[in-house]
Amino acid sequence: MDRLGWWWRRERLASASPPLDGLGMRPIALADHDFLCSLYVSTRAHEVAATGWPDIESKRFLEQQFEFQHRYYQEHYAAADFLLLTRDAQPVGRLYWWESDRQGDRGEPRASLIDMSLLADERGRGVGSALLTLMVAHADHSGRVVELHVEANNPALRLYRRFGFEPVGGNHVHVKMRRNARASDRTPVEEPAP
Repeated sequence: MDRLGWWWRRERLASASPPLDGLGMRPIALADHDFLCSLYVSTRAHEVAATGWPDIESKRFLEQQFEFQHRYYQEHYAAADFLLLTRDAQPVGRLYWWESDRQGDRGEPRASLIDMSLLADERGRGVGSALLTLMVAHADHSGRVVELHVEANNPALRLYRRFGFEPVGGNHVHVKMRRNARASDRTPVEEPAP
């Protein structure tokens, strides 16, 4: 299943968004495991720094957490698009997206932004906003509600709010957010069969 990838290729041709120049995506492969682990570690290192653990213990802990998360995503979102983001053929991030035609709680098809992570050099350059623009356009085009979970102290929370995501629940660590599909003025286009 590569619905988001299909949408990406279609929209990318029509996009003139500078943050996306040179950016590509492809399904993750076994050979990407080390990069994905190091990406995870780079996005979580600041959290573990507060523990005072020696660097080697912190790194080992984060690598273990990556393995748990990776296994969970693979098992619970088996039909998701697990995509490696590349810039000029070099890995720079990951984008995990799941969608279903099954009806959600309110009777609509739905999607989940499982994860979007970028290397430090790619953050703050508009890449996340440009990718989110494509994702919500895809969701709007297909009439899908999009849900996600984000840590309450994650700066991306502001980004999601700008894109119309509203808090709908959560716990002491994560905020569950939802964005309802909006009417699309695009001409319907036949998507390839999965």
